[in-house]
Amino acid sequence: MMKNINDIDEFIKKIKNSKKDNPLDLSTEEDLSIGIMNLISIEEHFFFTAQKTGDDKYFDLLAEVREMRKELMKKMIADYEGEVWCISKHLLAASMRLMEVGTKLLGRGKKPEAKEMFAKAYNLYNLFWGLNLGVLDSKGIGKVDENQLDKNDLKKNGVFDKLGAMVKHAIDCCKE
Repeated sequence: MMKNINDIDEFIKKIKNSKKDNPLDLSTEEDLSIGIMNLISIEEHFFFTAQKTGDDKYFDLLAEVREMRKELMKKMIADYEGEVWCISKHLLAASMRLMEVGTKLLGRGKKPEAKEMFAKAYNLYNLFWGLNLGVLDSKGIGKVDENQLDKNDLKKNGVFDKLGAMVKHAIDCCKE
């Protein structure tokens, strides 16, 4: 469920006001989120390498990378309730994996399928931002009141399209 935001302009105003109280550089935050995605991926690779080789040193490396990832996630997700921390981690991990699948499909000349994977990855990434910018109430994810967003949005395509538009505007207006 959206939190008291009637349209995109109000959302952008909220972001700008929060920058005054708590400087928020979303371009840096966006880079950090991609870095965290890659750390999650490295954790997965250390796990599979340890299992395939039987060499426990990869579990030690996994533990070190995990601690680094947790430390960096705390910079992005300072206040959270319930499962928001885990949801955030899995949204980033799933987004990264779908990007990788899309890239592989693109390399095989399957552009329509790749674009579908990229769209899904981007939807998950936008959901991460919606959750962590306080746009979504974690108790109501998946239910967006049609009147709570851009009044000029004639398509009303659902939570992913609306979040994508909001996050795009927020990141575009905050980049320096």
